[in-house]
Amino acid sequence: MSSDKIENEAASKLPTATANTGANDDTLRQTDEEILRARRQSQPTELAPASVPGYTILRSIGEGAYGSVWLAEEQNTGKQVAIKFYSHRRGLDWSLLNREVEKLSVLYTSRNIVRLIAVGWESDPPYYVMEYLQNGSLAGYLADGSLPAREAVRIAKSVLVALVQAHGSGILHCDLKPANVLLDVDFEPRLCDFGQSRLPYEQNPALGTLFYMAPEQAGTAGVPDARWDVYALGALLYQMLSGAPPFRTPENDELVRAASNLEERLAVYRKVLQDGEYPASLRKIPGVDRRLAEIIERCLQIDPQKRYPNAQAVLDELELRDRQRAKRPLLALGIIGPGLLLAATAPFIYEAMSSALKAAEGNLTQRALESDAHAARILARSLQRELEDRTSVLEQVTKSEQLVAAIESAEANGWTDRKSLDQFLNQQKKVVDERRGAQSRELDSSWFFVAANGTQRWRGPYSADTVDHSYKHRNYFHGQALADGSGEHPRDNVPDDVKPISKPHICFPFVSQATKRYMVAITVPVFDAEGENVIGVLGRTTHLGQLLADYERHVVGQGTGEVDRVVALINARDGKLLDHPWMTPENLKATGSSEPLTVDATLGMKLKQLVTSNREGDAALGIDRDAVYRDPVGKISAEEYGVDWLAAFSPVGKTGWIAVVQERRREALLPIEVMRGGMINNALMALVVAGGLIVLLLYFVKRGLSDRGLRLGTAIAAASRIHSGNARSAGSERSTQR
Repeated sequence: MSSDKIENEAASKLPTATANTGANDDTLRQTDEEILRARRQSQPTELAPASVPGYTILRSIGEGAYGSVWLAEEQNTGKQVAIKFYSHRRGLDWSLLNREVEKLSVLYTSRNIVRLIAVGWESDPPYYVMEYLQNGSLAGYLADGSLPAREAVRIAKSVLVALVQAHGSGILHCDLKPANVLLDVDFEPRLCDFGQSRLPYEQNPALGTLFYMAPEQAGTAGVPDARWDVYALGALLYQMLSGAPPFRTPENDELVRAASNLEERLAVYRKVLQDGEYPASLRKIPGVDRRLAEIIERCLQIDPQKRYPNAQAVLDELELRDRQRAKRPLLALGIIGPGLLLAATAPFIYEAMSSALKAAEGNLTQRALESDAHAARILARSLQRELEDRTSVLEQVTKSEQLVAAIESAEANGWTDRKSLDQFLNQQKKVVDERRGAQSRELDSSWFFVAANGTQRWRGPYSADTVDHSYKHRNYFHGQALADGSGEHPRDNVPDDVKPISKPHICFPFVSQATKRYMVAITVPVFDAEGENVIGVLGRTTHLGQLLADYERHVVGQGTGEVDRVVALINARDGKLLDHPWMTPENLKATGSSEPLTVDATLGMKLKQLVTSNREGDAALGIDRDAVYRDPVGKISAEEYGVDWLAAFSPVGKTGWIAVVQERRREALLPIEVMRGGMINNALMALVVAGGLIVLLLYFVKRGLSDRGLRLGTAIAAASRIHSGNARSAGSERSTQR
């Protein structure tokens, strides 16, 4: 064929390819001028253009650029058919129509292609009769939105079967799109419109529809190739899943429309496909697995060499995907079958193991908590005795007539001369410090004396920052508990009726400004010589950590087995942590936080209840221990203390403090972990044996399925070859008859 003939024939086809659109077709829309011209060419008529022997024409079902399509009924059988009249002959390419009829006649035996029933070329106007599919085109079916993945694959496979049969008969469709796929009464797809179809050896260009047409097809020099149909099939399947063909966006539509002529429009289309990014949203669509996405992506490759070579290859991939998906239940059964046996016995085995572990864990936890509770009670009693001992020492000092005389003398001279008071109290403190030092016991932080008006008159060691300053707002002076739970009045707003204590008192803990640690003051009243009036308050201060230090070594390291213990002190009034091994001056200053460490609200309520029951003499069993204690320090030092603890609590006399003895739960229950590990090892050995049996069973099941799939694939290929041969023979016979 000469180049002139190619150009003339191509030119006659190009307007058809770009302007043939329908209501439900996704083809790029025509310009206003093209629409007006098409309307003039396709003015509907009230009556059919002609009568067809043997058929009763019922109604018009569509109008096109070259004629109309009518619904008719065969007079003998009552079967409905579609008759296409070519009433608008001007510009009609008769060779194009003749080619379409020839292709349909060759493929008349295919169940997946619209069947040609009769042809009336000698009629005026010419027509041909084809089967009527009442569910319309796939484009109309997609008007309501995308399809589920299973339905989309089903339709695509049927279309592929039609393409395989067409390719097997030497026919390339070259214009595959939703509008050219019709649906029968069972919604089975039928391929139609072979007007642009070509034979592989033909050199004539064949333009398809924009956004379904392969980039190399969009030109006047394109050589027909089976990979054109592969690309269009990928675009069709993509649209069924996502709702729109790939690369089609309002921006791309506008770029194509802006082209001034057909050649420029095709060039813009090729550039859009080559420069565009493949939409990544496909893999996010429900039901689209990785394998299906890869098949579609390969169909839509811009480079034809990277696409599947033909429709059969795509169909084989989809069939392979289906077989692999079909294997999943059988493979799952291969796992579930033996697994059912394990599942049937596993609950009993697990229950037995769990019961044994829970019983052992419960017993060990109870023993550990009982040991911790015993240690906590010892610690609380030791602290109570220590407080009583320190209080007793102060009481002995306050009973000294020499002290009373020194106080009254200093007060009489307006505290200008307090030498005798200083000497007496310094000597008493020295004696006490030496005795405690000899016993390797912690010394007091300070001693102090506050006169009846709240002014501090002596301190050992001496401090100019405190001596002769008023401290009547302090709890250790007045001993009152305020409504807000604190023990101190505002320094500049002390009530006039505040009086010094009249009996020994342990003050509310307060934070040392120097060390940031909690301190406590033990104070006793000093009465006048008659023993009636309080003339002052004598006290001693110490860090709470110093109180614990003398007894901590008797508790730490004495836990169950080799488990180390930690002792702490909590204020039951507000849940604040008063002392803890972590609460060193260095750590407290390093954090720089003024927020106190507190226990959680639930535990705080239990501790208040524990203090109440202790005062009333009630049994405290059940609330004096916690099997899953969370150390407040864990909020700051998670690595060391942010774990579960076993903890026991015991009230320290009537102070409102709680002595805490705790040990790491994991370490305390380490024997249980060893026991659990042994059970797990035995269970793993059993699973390995069972897994080996399952793998062996799966091997034989998979091998059997693979052999079956191979035989099935061979049968399908053979059937396709037989059908193609029959189709060629039938086509040859029809050509001979014509």
